Formats: sequence, C-alpha cells, structure tokens
Amino acid sequence: MSSNADRDLHITPASSSLKQVYATSSPFEEKIGYYRAVRHGRQIFVSGTTAVDPTSPSDAPQILFPGDARQQTRVALQECIRAVQALGGNGAESVVRVRMFVSRHKDCVAVGEGFSEVLRRASQWGVGTAATMVVVNGFVDERMLVEVEVDAILDD
Repeated sequence: MSSNADRDLHITPASSSLKQVYATSSPFEEKIGYYRAVRHGRQIFVSGTTAVDPTSPSDAPQILFPGDARQQTRVALQECIRAVQALGGNGAESVVRVRMFVSRHKDCVAVGEGFSEVLRRASQWGVGTAATMVVVNGFVDERMLVEVEVDAILDD
C-alpha cells in the first residue's frame, strides 16, 4: 500500500469552485484517466475501487490479496474512506451508500464480511450505510474479485 504522500489532491479552477477532485497513484486511474473521487458541494462520489496495489506500474497492475474476496473488500473500502477524508469528509461517518460488485457468487458472503468489518452499522456511532451487492460477469483483471463504489455527504 502506498502512503498518503503518494496521493494527490487536485482542486479545479475557481470557475467551478464547488468541484474538487482527488487522485491516487493507482495504475488504472493513470491508464484510463479518471479520478478516484470527486466532490461537488457537500457530496463526494468515489469511483469503483478495487484492491489494486497502487505502487504497481500502469502496464502491469498487481492485485492485493489474490483469491481473498474479504481482504480485497477491506482494502477497497479503506481506500474509499481515505478518498472521502481527503476531500473533507469524516471518513466512514460520512459514507451514506456503498455499491459492491462481486465477480463470483460464491464470494458474496466473504464480501459481506469485509464490508461488516469496515462499515457495519453500530460498529461505532454514525457508521452505517445503505448498501447494494450485485454479482457481475467480471472486471478488467480476472484477479479482481470485488469492486466498490462509495457516496458520501459532508455534514453542514
């Protein structure tokens, strides 16, 4: 995993002062050209996040915890929470919705366990989200077992 020093916070020009963007060193962000997260006003939208090793090169991305859907879920959710914090959120307390896309039906329980370890309601005050889990036909890398999207809202 990379440190926060490896991450960049980009703020768009004043003409669109309500919009801020956050990028990491993820090889897919660089290769495809998207941001890890975008903040517009009080809302933060975190892109689909997987357990990609952010230190791996864009031409040979490596997946953390191959074969372990629970750990991949934990890594992805923790990366999403870092993005929320980088854009001014309180972390897990600011998250209101999570979408989990799972490549193999047999991994749904493990993904749910990873989710519970990071964002389970009542694990601490203010934590708990609306959540959806969908089984999909696969991802850009077959070693990816789960992809997570997060939406957050900042307090007034």
